[in-house]
Amino acid sequence: MASSKPGKLTDSLKVTGTLVAIFWIVEIVDALLFRGRLDMFGIRPRRLDGLMGIVLAPFLHGGFYHLIANTMPFLILGTLIHWRRPKDYVPVTVLSALIGGLGAWLLGAPGSVHVGVSGVIFGYFGFLVARAYFERSFASILLAVLVIFLYGGIIWGVRPFQTGISWQGHLFGLLGGVFAASLYRKR
Repeated sequence: MASSKPGKLTDSLKVTGTLVAIFWIVEIVDALLFRGRLDMFGIRPRRLDGLMGIVLAPFLHGGFYHLIANTMPFLILGTLIHWRRPKDYVPVTVLSALIGGLGAWLLGAPGSVHVGVSGVIFGYFGFLVARAYFERSFASILLAVLVIFLYGGIIWGVRPFQTGISWQGHLFGLLGGVFAASLYRKR
């Protein structure tokens, strides 16, 4: 596909900033009114009632430390995607959330609950890096190098069997981002 004109950085920050504000509002309400019990609506592996968690999990976090850890990567990587090509933002976000969530639902440990937006963050990372491979433009390669420099260490989050970490959501979120990038490759 032909590259479209980049969006305004302020517009991109508004879009991702609005989502971050929603994450924070949900976590504050969860902490103050529900004492963390909203997390039970996260992804519950291989349970039919856990499928709704695929949609809800990105808005739920296992406490403020978890949310703080996810805030800046989501804001920065999401803003980069929206700024570079605004029309990519929603499909990349949705594919990363759905594929990441489905991976956690299929492969997560029985009795576990998966929450957080990190699967989407891994999807953003995968999209920005894979886009450089598929698009092969100077701008996409430069952006991928920057993303790897800033966030390349997150790749360790896809290692299997880490206690308390949804490596399944991370791995499949990353694959969702790569898949999204493959959809935009030049014909």
